Amino acid sequence: MILATAMLWSSCKKFEEINVDPVSANEDQVQPEYFINGSITAAQQDPDVAERAFVLYWKTAGHQQSNGGISSGAYNDGWSSIYYNQISAWITSANTAIEIANKQIAEGKAKPHTNNLIQIARIWRGYLMSEMSDNFGPIPMIASQGTNPEFVEVKMIYYYILSELKDAGSKLDVALKNKEEFADLDPSYRYNYKNWKTYANSMRMRLAMRLSEVDENKAKAEFEDAATGSDFITNMDQAFKVQEKPGWNALAGVMSREWNPQFISATLNNLYLGLGGVKSADQLDASYQPYIKSEGWLGLKYDDHFTSKTNNPSAGYWFDGLPYSIDPRAYKTFIIPGDFENANFNAYPSWTNDAKTTKRNLLNSSNETLKTIEAKYTWNASNTGNWDVKGARNLVRAYEGTIPRLSNQFRTSASTRIFFAPWETYFLLAEAAERGWNTPMSGKAAYEAGIRSNFEYWGVTGNLGAYLSSSDFNRVGTSVNWDHTAEPAASHTMSFKNGYTDVAGTTAVLYPKNDLYKNGTVKNDHLTKIITQKFIAQTPWLPLEGWNDQRRLGLPFFENPAIEKSLPDLPALTDANYMTSNVSFFPQRLRYPSNLRITNSKGYEQAVTALKGADAVLTPLWWAKK
Repeated sequence: MILATAMLWSSCKKFEEINVDPVSANEDQVQPEYFINGSITAAQQDPDVAERAFVLYWKTAGHQQSNGGISSGAYNDGWSSIYYNQISAWITSANTAIEIANKQIAEGKAKPHTNNLIQIARIWRGYLMSEMSDNFGPIPMIASQGTNPEFVEVKMIYYYILSELKDAGSKLDVALKNKEEFADLDPSYRYNYKNWKTYANSMRMRLAMRLSEVDENKAKAEFEDAATGSDFITNMDQAFKVQEKPGWNALAGVMSREWNPQFISATLNNLYLGLGGVKSADQLDASYQPYIKSEGWLGLKYDDHFTSKTNNPSAGYWFDGLPYSIDPRAYKTFIIPGDFENANFNAYPSWTNDAKTTKRNLLNSSNETLKTIEAKYTWNASNTGNWDVKGARNLVRAYEGTIPRLSNQFRTSASTRIFFAPWETYFLLAEAAERGWNTPMSGKAAYEAGIRSNFEYWGVTGNLGAYLSSSDFNRVGTSVNWDHTAEPAASHTMSFKNGYTDVAGTTAVLYPKNDLYKNGTVKNDHLTKIITQKFIAQTPWLPLEGWNDQRRLGLPFFENPAIEKSLPDLPALTDANYMTSNVSFFPQRLRYPSNLRITNSKGYEQAVTALKGADAVLTPLWWAKK
């Protein structure tokens, strides 16, 4: 009888379970913190979207790496569709968190932290909306209401986000304490509400500054309000960052895919070279010393194999050693070719030996070896663009074993991805002070604090004093010392050898004319210094911000793609003007994916109307420098 009763009870229980949808969620399982966690985690970008959005779009357009594609105006609809769909889902999750929390409050089911979760979801949604808008332009104001949303112009989006960040930050109860297990559901701040408030204010500063060139009164008012007091990110404990994890998932490293070598860009190389006056001899141990070149050495000139049709001041030469002086972060961020004993040397792709093959050839017109070049312990960056015949005969310029590549510390999904760091706050304050806005510290103090903060991140503070006082120009005519604002001469004399004949010579190397900033007349003012340092500091975690600053200000100097042969996606760049800089030579946005036109034609038309230009890569966004 006991056995029969037990069996009957078990059968009834199973019958009841059968009548419960196994994939449905009850009210206890649908909590706002789950959607916040899901949104932040997913926004780390799984490999499917990271290799397209973060690497092939942002790092390339933002000149943090040497790569073709969008840097030459090209566009891939599949890549954009993947990113557009995913970021829309991240925003939807944030919206859902807000909706659930508001419902709990309305039904009297709110918990002590429910209001704070609403504010955090609003702050995070503000970031996501800014990211999406900075890529595409006009986007939906609200994206999860069950109907096709209305697309609005970028100005309205930015005004809305700024308002949201201010209001949400002010409504956070920073004194509220949570249980430890609850903190695990926030992969960024572990629900430290004070840190979320500092992030909201720092984001306001970032986005307010984005409007500086087109809406200065609004930018100034929002920035000054956000900068009042001390509730902004000033140390790494407050930085918005998320720990990466190995695997094929959203937390896999955004730069972990083996197929992309992630070479140093020509832009970064020109900024690094000579900047700060710190000698390579003082940065590297004895084994490197024989490879360090003398001051003023330009390299080996190979007219038939290296492009010269660009305004890159280093173009046309192969640097056959290590530079006399270079920014001390360069050797930390990118690893010297052939430096196999370096713990941060990256040997990807693991299925070939290419990264450790340092000897490569230059070919003659018959495609036979003309010259073999040993790239071990050399330092070069390849210009993007079309090299035509010169590129076909050059097997050295962009190969895994010949060019400095991103440090292995960023390739193995073991890093902490940074979304907002203290150095950015300081550089924003420095720019605001330079514009005459009210700030809690002087421009010089903020500028030097930003450099110090980033030097601490890289572990190179031993060089800080000499670096800050240096008046040495880098390859584009900018120095570090805040008080040194003398402009460089039009050119400087450097030594070289003809790579084919070994005949020595000298040449006048022009400091490039950046027509996008003050008509090319200024290379070493305070703002150029600030953005130069900000660009270097944001590498490699914030390529989108580097691209944003270049679109907004024309700073730092971006070299033009090489044009040995015309580039169909950059028709304005020609043989007659490649020594000048022009907005139409650089990508300005991503086109909307084709599936938006197909599934929501009305929304697409709204978006293009609000864009006030063609749905094209070269159409500038509202806040971008024209």
